[in-house]
Amino acid sequence: MMTALLGALIASAAIAEEPHIAAIEAAPAKLTTLPVAIGGRVLKHADQGYQYQWPGVYFEAAFEGSQVYFNIGPGDVILRVLVDSVEKTRLIKPKPGWFLVNGLNNRAHTIRIEVISESQAGPNIFGGFALDNSAKVLLLSRRPRQMEFIGDSHTVSYGNISASRDCTEQQVWATTDTSQGFGALTARHYGADYRIQAISGRGVVRNFNGLAADTLPTAYPYILFNKAQRDNSPDWRPQLIVIALGTNDFSTPLNPGEKWPSREALQADYVVAYVDFVRSLRASNPDAYFILWATDGANGEIQAQVGKVVARLKAAGEDRVHFMPVTGLTFGGCHWHPSAADDRTIADGLSAFIDAHPQLWAASKQPQ
Repeated sequence: MMTALLGALIASAAIAEEPHIAAIEAAPAKLTTLPVAIGGRVLKHADQGYQYQWPGVYFEAAFEGSQVYFNIGPGDVILRVLVDSVEKTRLIKPKPGWFLVNGLNNRAHTIRIEVISESQAGPNIFGGFALDNSAKVLLLSRRPRQMEFIGDSHTVSYGNISASRDCTEQQVWATTDTSQGFGALTARHYGADYRIQAISGRGVVRNFNGLAADTLPTAYPYILFNKAQRDNSPDWRPQLIVIALGTNDFSTPLNPGEKWPSREALQADYVVAYVDFVRSLRASNPDAYFILWATDGANGEIQAQVGKVVARLKAAGEDRVHFMPVTGLTFGGCHWHPSAADDRTIADGLSAFIDAHPQLWAASKQPQ
């Protein structure tokens, strides 16, 4: 009898705690802005909220009460909404405006909104969190660990939850879930904040099939892809920086008119530029540890060249870098990209190396 009663009480509490999330026509006239913790690069505007363009950006806040508001600006995105670390809904291309999360027990809560889709077309906007007078502002504690993941579509998680390798452009967009990518998986394993600094189709010196666009190292320093403002976040000092670049440099043959006269010339240029990129990252992150990983794609060409990059860095005295070759992936995602299962394989490989070298965390200084 007591067991049945306890079960009923637990079920009742769970029902009471289940929030309802919906768009509203207008927010109350008097709202209190919630302090927001941000993962990823954003450009703050007083009247437009936070502009963002790199994938994997997330926004978090804490409060005490039974409801919370958030605002979404223009932009085609898929947003994952979590309350108290549990996903409650996904908003797919939501209309700009205010949303209300209510139906919560009147206690302390956290809310987190993750951007899980990729958008290269233009900046998207998040308008922030707010409370009415029925709730109380709380502050989030800074996570002591920070990880950065730099790369191309593999790091974006391009089409990773697709059930098929054959995808339209719209299907790629709809089945890209950065929250299930190896970067987010690895960071969550360590309770770390993270940034995903990746653009599909970009390489170190050559983009996919010779695409005319900024390479990843060229775009990397900037908050938005228009390169109007560099990122100089004083509170971002990742202890671990994980890089995977080379798939787009080498996965397609050279086209007539490209600047490299031979494959060997492309390889040489790639190695020099990749070494220079890591050295530039080292200048900004003097205490970080670098992990460079590569698949066995392009008949092993990518791994061979990344191996040369790491060997050259070590020969020049760089002792906080590791090369991690990755094999055994199914490439079951869109257009032969890593699937969500492959992302777990990559995350497991990273975690195994990090766990075997726990001093990597201790050797890096934490942001103040």
